[in-house]
Amino acid sequence: MGNLTKEQVNKLAEHLENAELQAYEVTKITDDYPDMSYEDAFDIQWEIRRRKEARGNKIVGMKMGLTSWAKMKQMGVENPCYGFLADYFSVPDGGEIKFDELIHPKIEAELAFVTKKTLKGPGVHIADVLAATDFVMPAVEVIDSRYKDFKFDLKSVIADNSSSTRFVTGGRMKPASELDLKNLGVVMEVNGEVVEVGAGAAVLGHPAASVAMLANMLGERGEELPAGSFVMIGAITAAVPVKKGDNFTVRYQDLGTLSGKFI
Repeated sequence: MGNLTKEQVNKLAEHLENAELQAYEVTKITDDYPDMSYEDAFDIQWEIRRRKEARGNKIVGMKMGLTSWAKMKQMGVENPCYGFLADYFSVPDGGEIKFDELIHPKIEAELAFVTKKTLKGPGVHIADVLAATDFVMPAVEVIDSRYKDFKFDLKSVIADNSSSTRFVTGGRMKPASELDLKNLGVVMEVNGEVVEVGAGAAVLGHPAASVAMLANMLGERGEELPAGSFVMIGAITAAVPVKKGDNFTVRYQDLGTLSGKFI
């Protein structure tokens, strides 16, 4: 159940979205609203989404966050969280990301699933996701919490659109059946040095499990993942902080490379 009034939800949505749009830090909102529920947190995120759409932005995809068992244990949470991707978050492969539009960005190597059938929870599982997937492609997520020092609890981060800010996609696309998704390896380099390596199983044991969980979490709100959805599954590697001037390249087994630069 929600414990905040509609007015409080709208006020917090405006507060967090302004921090994102103007790139300044805020303190975690549960400090001021300790009674806030998970439902309230998602209500704030959906209100931020509504604000963007009202301004003419398109929602171009969804992302999952906190999708590793280790990260959930570390955060003391049982479920990952999701966020939406707005059109202006998208950066082309090899493109430039303006550092001054962000606060304290980090990059994560991910995969994206593009669907050809609707997925609607509850009860969606890995096989449903694989049957509904058109293709899988590489993606790099730039995360940027609006909270001071990147410190937050799960409710605060959900409200802050799960730290979503920019993403790069491209590389090769392949049907899921042609990929060993559990063992698919990735290598992340920053300024030519290897900083992280990982494999698909880091995400809930199987990348498709992340998409299933998203469909089930959306189902709790009466929402679904329509056909043609672009879904980033969460981090295969740890998040790496970046600075202005940094270049990154991520190499994906069987899926090519992605790169970008912070300017």
